[in-house]
Amino acid sequence: MSVCVAKRILIIIRRSNGDVLLASPLIQHLQAHYPGAAIDLLINDDTLGIAQALPHVRQIHTYSYGWKKLPLWQRLRTEMTFIRRLFRQYDLAISLTATDSSVLYALLFGRHSISVIDTDRRKNWWKKRVLTGYYQVNNQRHVIANNLQVLPLLGISTQTIECAVQYSPQSERMIRERLMAAGIASFMIFHPSAQYAYKVYPEALRQALLQQLSRLGMQTGVAIVVTGAKTPLDLQIKAALLKSANVYDWIGETSLDEYIALSDLSMAYIGGDTLNMHIAAAQNKRVFAIFGPTLLPVWSPWSNTLQSAATLSQPEQTYDNITVFQAAMSCVPCGQAGCDNRHGKSECLYRIEPASIANAVGIWLHEYRNT
Repeated sequence: MSVCVAKRILIIIRRSNGDVLLASPLIQHLQAHYPGAAIDLLINDDTLGIAQALPHVRQIHTYSYGWKKLPLWQRLRTEMTFIRRLFRQYDLAISLTATDSSVLYALLFGRHSISVIDTDRRKNWWKKRVLTGYYQVNNQRHVIANNLQVLPLLGISTQTIECAVQYSPQSERMIRERLMAAGIASFMIFHPSAQYAYKVYPEALRQALLQQLSRLGMQTGVAIVVTGAKTPLDLQIKAALLKSANVYDWIGETSLDEYIALSDLSMAYIGGDTLNMHIAAAQNKRVFAIFGPTLLPVWSPWSNTLQSAATLSQPEQTYDNITVFQAAMSCVPCGQAGCDNRHGKSECLYRIEPASIANAVGIWLHEYRNT
């Protein structure tokens, strides 16, 4: 399938923050192939912050899960207003989400429509009949590689694959001023939280790690800036945070735009597999990522330099400027939401020693300071 003229393109990504960020290579390829095209996004409203950080996006439409809580008649009226506003407004609509509603949006909003579809024939048979083009997810391939399956359907060849994020000059100025006021010249980010508790490095281990990072920082003149949002999980971590002259607690004190600026000014990222990790990787920062049950081939940090990510699980591995830590357990990674698959405890995270992470950071810091 080839769309000869695509002046208006809609990309539908109704999933998590990470999914939105990792759509950036697809957006860049579309922008390069269709010069001057207006590329818009349709996302869930809780991912608006990261969507605003993607280059080459003109407009962002948001879907709110709050609509489902409305009385039936009000919900129907709200969604119909939304559909009428976007109906057939695009030459091409691409859904990176396989849900029925997202596929229907692609069909309704675009003259041509492409979507990822389920592998289950009972769910995808009708989608194959009505979509202009479709593809299926390979669960052994990276999210970025799966997204780029759209390109051959459009007759577009894959060029350089890079993730990219941007931030406002105002946020950069504010962050620089705050760093200067605190007397911070060089710093690393320690990000102990995640969207879900089952991904969070356990408290006793992260406190030990932060203590070791603090000592490394004091030896090398590098501050540790601890980051996080204002969620209950982040604030719980903040309440128990190690106090040290070299540790700066910024949890809940930056917007996402400000955080992206802070990350770009940092030397390195140390923390879990979450959005912040992908931001650091997109900025080509030195990344030390702590992985629990998450499927590594799908979600490992993307190296813009190597044009690849990690594919095989190992207790510790480094590729380009990225080091990933995992537990040496036969079940890793399981891809579940905790061992019980109900957002409970992830035993694998308890098997990653803080000393191994701090040692890797220390070796890199020594090399960095001597180059």
